[in-house]
Amino acid sequence: MRKASGMKLTNRLVAFVTMIVICAIFIIFIGGALSFRKLGQDYLTHYLNGVVEVIDQELSDPQGGASMSRWLPKLLKSSNVVQLTVASPQGVVYSYKGLELLPDPNILYDSEYQLQLNPQYKVTIESIPPYAEFTYSLGAMSFISLAMGIVIFGLVQGVRWLKLQLRGSELLETRGRMILAGKVDDYAIGNDYEWPGTASLAMDQLIKELKDARQERSRFDTFIRTHTFLDQLTGAANRVLFDSRLKSMLQEPDNHGAVILMRLSDWEETIAEEGKQNADEFIQEISIILSNFIQRFPDTMLSRYYDAEFAILIPQQSVKEVKLFTNQLLNAVERLSPPLSMERDNWCHIGVTYFHGGERRGRIMDEADTALRSAQLQGSNSWNSFIKENNWEDDRGSVRWRTLFDRILTQGGPLLYQQPVLKAQNEAVISREILARIKDERGELIKASHFIPYINQVGFNQRFDKAVIT
Repeated sequence: MRKASGMKLTNRLVAFVTMIVICAIFIIFIGGALSFRKLGQDYLTHYLNGVVEVIDQELSDPQGGASMSRWLPKLLKSSNVVQLTVASPQGVVYSYKGLELLPDPNILYDSEYQLQLNPQYKVTIESIPPYAEFTYSLGAMSFISLAMGIVIFGLVQGVRWLKLQLRGSELLETRGRMILAGKVDDYAIGNDYEWPGTASLAMDQLIKELKDARQERSRFDTFIRTHTFLDQLTGAANRVLFDSRLKSMLQEPDNHGAVILMRLSDWEETIAEEGKQNADEFIQEISIILSNFIQRFPDTMLSRYYDAEFAILIPQQSVKEVKLFTNQLLNAVERLSPPLSMERDNWCHIGVTYFHGGERRGRIMDEADTALRSAQLQGSNSWNSFIKENNWEDDRGSVRWRTLFDRILTQGGPLLYQQPVLKAQNEAVISREILARIKDERGELIKASHFIPYINQVGFNQRFDKAVIT
């Protein structure tokens, strides 16, 4: 996976330009030093050649050798010659040695010449190289110093100009880093100074299209979920959504409630005799009645479980309330006029079972189906309840619930718990949820999902909300 560069583009270019200029100055300085040294050596060689030529001419003159000792030392001293020796095969003809004290004898320049006019003579010279005794002088090196200053000043100004020109690219790079860090909304629109401008505008357009795509995807997901988990004919939930909702409720240990299955008999014969359209209209009539009935309980779900079977999920209601609801539901459905292919007194059967948290979904649906088959065996429109032990069953009536709520509100209100809501990326606390609990006569905690329906039933909504807020 590619990673973002840790060094800015401006810093890279500045470092590159600075390194190039410093290297150029260093090369010019080395080249100049070598040129000075070479010019000095050429000058010394040329001068010494002239001295040797004069010595050669003097040795050719019979009277010149005697006079050479008078004028030659002065010439050699002015020429920075430390030692000179004129030798022949018979021995040393002339020797000169200066009296200068040298800090380092190794700096002497040695040269040896064979005379042209007197081939039998050889001249050996040791001299001080030029510029050896010179030190840095502001006057002597003023032009070089000025040139170095101009180069450094130009380098500083050039770096400042380069940074100014590349400020837009730094802004664009900073924006890119923020987008990679997840702050897309804060940097959706770029700065006017970003450079290159085409890249900035392209990024703006891509972020805008990304936001539109996300919104469109959200709407599409909502549409898919809505139409995937709903029955197209009745608008009620389908089997997948019902099973998912029941399974999620069974995962909470404090949840309880009832599942009601209602099945229409001889449905395939009805479709064959009455036609698909008439059968669908009858299904819609039943769905309307069931939808109106489940409005009395909160969080109740209606599902068309199969073609001729409806399922109702009633959470957090007592057995007494579920029995009363089922009786009233059967009486309302019996008022309908079923198709002629159905027996008027034996076309609708209902099975009821109860559940509590921790049970398996498949077992609950099997119990409801068993109760429904028992109702079918009675040979008439009827309902039957699956017999099971319900240790969770709360037989409190409205009066006992009202007494319990009145005692809780009089003694200071419900117990409040808080739990933090964390952000997925860095687990930072976004908010805190407040959860209400009450204690019954035995001191056991009761969740809000259990007692809220009874608060609505006895009319304590405003008092309870006021107590929670207070």
